[in-house]
Amino acid sequence: MADPILVAKHEADEFFLLTQMANRHGVITGATGTGKTVTLQKLAEGFSTRGVPVFMADIKGDLTGVTQVGGGNAKVDDRNKLLGITPVFEGFPATLWDVFGKQGHPLRATVSEMGPLLISRLLQLNDTQEGVLSIAFKYADENGLLLLDLKDLQSLMQFVGSNADQLTLQYGNVSTASVGAIQRGLLQIDEQGGDQFFGEPAVKLDDFMQSIGGKGVLNLLAADQLINAPKLYSTFLLWLLSELFESLPEAGDLDKPKLVFFFDEAHLLFSDAPTALVEKVEQVVRLIRSKGVGVYFVTQNPADIPEKVLAQLGNRVQHALRAYTPQEQKGVKAAATSFRENPKIDTEKVITELGVGEVLISTLDEKGVPTIVDRAFVVPPVGHIGPVTPEQRAALIANSLVAGVYENALDRESAFEILSKKAEEKMAADAEAATAKEAEKEAAKQAKEERAAARAPDSLAESITKSVARSASSSIGRQIGNTIVRGVLGSIFGGGSKKKSSWF
Repeated sequence: MADPILVAKHEADEFFLLTQMANRHGVITGATGTGKTVTLQKLAEGFSTRGVPVFMADIKGDLTGVTQVGGGNAKVDDRNKLLGITPVFEGFPATLWDVFGKQGHPLRATVSEMGPLLISRLLQLNDTQEGVLSIAFKYADENGLLLLDLKDLQSLMQFVGSNADQLTLQYGNVSTASVGAIQRGLLQIDEQGGDQFFGEPAVKLDDFMQSIGGKGVLNLLAADQLINAPKLYSTFLLWLLSELFESLPEAGDLDKPKLVFFFDEAHLLFSDAPTALVEKVEQVVRLIRSKGVGVYFVTQNPADIPEKVLAQLGNRVQHALRAYTPQEQKGVKAAATSFRENPKIDTEKVITELGVGEVLISTLDEKGVPTIVDRAFVVPPVGHIGPVTPEQRAALIANSLVAGVYENALDRESAFEILSKKAEEKMAADAEAATAKEAEKEAAKQAKEERAAARAPDSLAESITKSVARSASSSIGRQIGNTIVRGVLGSIFGGGSKKKSSWF
């Protein structure tokens, strides 16, 4: 069984996170500037030391320092001295990722992998628009149209809009107004850099679960720019979490997690989220622990997290909260009541008094029962605190386990190419049909002109000659016709009346 992780200390009391309980999830909360990022780094180092890989978003760029040996920080030295700790400073292996491919390896997913529910959240669609998007995905699935990047989805929606009547009969109502709303949303995501996120090669989850020299690799997602597109940020992390849930086999009770997933700025996930999505998150959090994955939400206040999700987060580290407004006071009370009560301290009061790096902590014991809340100082990390230099970042990227794997984007035949080809073929067929129709009209026009020319007035002499000829021809024709008719019918010459014909 892996050693427990020393998280915090107060005088002789030490507070550990048991690795066999680490996949029961957790939460790190506190106001800005109270030390959440340092606590996050400390926990990540603890997991890495025990061979557990970690995924976490680097919102401010500070976490990359974990790759370098710590030391030389006066505040860290003072805190270690206060706690009676003699640290062994070291760095940790890491893979740097970046949706935009600038500060790390490109991190991509395909449109099909993300699916209509998450893309609907990304585009902030209403129920009707989400229904139209689901119809588009169903059509693509049934007709072998790969949806890999944004232009695939854009071309699909154009096709759906152009064939709305036909698809309505087959799948249900397809509103062209909804198609337009989806297209506008896709354009906005494109402008935010979504075109770089959607595509191939898509990330392989196995690349998040690596170790080097017995240490788990820390997967750091550069998010200082991504956080400016909060829907893209939160939707991507939720997709990644759901992919882990869907892909990993059941693991049962493990001595330590297969992977620990830190969801920073977690309030973005639940802000304005529809009920269906919140229920999906709740389900994933509840069941993913059996896959060996621990999920830790990082946010300012526990109230940012829905109660049904919060109830599943057994390991809790609470930094200071401010209580200047009635709303903030309500948040402090909610945070205090989320802990198992300690009769020795006034939890609600202490939350507002905590200093930087000081916390209220409660973790799960060997039986999975939360310990009573207590006050302590977070043990400082042993890696460097703060960002790496551009040169160090470049070296980390060049020497990582996935160097060169994701750098070059692929653009194989998918929905865009197939639908473009169909559109070109239809245009060619329409042009050919139009040409044939035009030729037919021209031939008809020419024939009409020829007939008109044949009926044009003659000269006086020609008219007299033709009139005489027509008269003679008509007389002969009538006689011949009458003769033929009579002969055929047999009534005149065959018997009966012998009356002389008036023609003779």
